[in-house]
Amino acid sequence: MPWLQVHLITEQERADLVAVLFENLGALSVTLGDAADSPLFEPAPGEQPLWSRTRITGLFPGDTDTDSLRQRINQAINRETTKDLSLEMLKDQVWERTWLDSFQPMRFGSRLWICPNGQRPEGESGVFIDLDPGLAFGTGTHPTTSLCLQWLDRHKIDGKRILDFGCGSGILAIAAIKLGARQAYALDHDPQALSATRDNAEKNGVSGRLGIVSNGSEITAPVDMVLANILAGTLIDLKPKLTGCIRPGGSIVLSGILASQSDDVIQAYAGDFRMHPPEQAGDWVLLEGIRI
Repeated sequence: MPWLQVHLITEQERADLVAVLFENLGALSVTLGDAADSPLFEPAPGEQPLWSRTRITGLFPGDTDTDSLRQRINQAINRETTKDLSLEMLKDQVWERTWLDSFQPMRFGSRLWICPNGQRPEGESGVFIDLDPGLAFGTGTHPTTSLCLQWLDRHKIDGKRILDFGCGSGILAIAAIKLGARQAYALDHDPQALSATRDNAEKNGVSGRLGIVSNGSEITAPVDMVLANILAGTLIDLKPKLTGCIRPGGSIVLSGILASQSDDVIQAYAGDFRMHPPEQAGDWVLLEGIRI
C-alpha cells in the first residue's frame, strides 16, 4: 500500500499544535525536525526545546483525499499554507531494510572487507565477511564498529578465544574468527541480534567455532579477549562482569564511547586493567586494556 507523507514548516511556538493537528487528522506517525539548520544544545532539566523553524512530517494512508486534507489544515491553523506545505506519495516497501540499498563493500585496515550479501569488490584480495545485519546493529558504517574492525585487522589474534559482548549482527565475532581466532562467543540479550548472528555465521562458514549465547554463564572459562561495542554508561556498569570474563593478561577492547566520556571509562577500568591511550575517529573513541 502506498503512503502519503505531509510536511509542514512552522514556527517553534506552533510546532506542538501542528503535530497534534496531524494526529487528529489521521496521521499514523508524526516526526519533528529542523527546517533551518539551527543547532540545539543540551537542554536544562525539564526543557524540551524545538528549532526556530520546525518541519512537522505526518505519515497518512495513501488513499487520503489530499485536497480535503490541505483544506482542513488551512482551516485549523487559520492561514494559507501553500508555501510551507508539501505532500508526496511513497511507495510501499520494507522500510527497516531500505537503507541496505546503499550498503556497499567496505575495507577496514589492510585486509578486512565487509560485503553486503556476498558482493565482492572487483580486483581486491583479503579477508571477506558476507553480512546481512537484519534488524541488528553492526555493519561497519558507524565509527564505533569501524574502530573495532580496524583494531582486529592490525592485531594478532591467532588461536585466541574471544567474547563479543553485545554482538548485534555478530560482525566482530565473525571477523575475529576469520582473522584467526580459535573460538568466539557472541552474546546479546536481543533475540533479533542472536538470529542475525546465527544467519551471518552460517553465511561465512564459521558456525562450528562460534558459540551464540544469551547469558554469560554459558561461557565456562575466561577468554583471551572481550570486545564490547555498547555505550559508555553501560560499559561502566558492566565492568565487574566483563572483567570476570577475561583471564589475567587478556585484552579488553571497548567502543561506543564518546571522546568526552573516555576518562570516565578509563577510570572505571584502571584498577584491573593497564589501559592504553584512546584511539579516536570523529567524536568516538576505542579503549584497549590488558588485564592485570
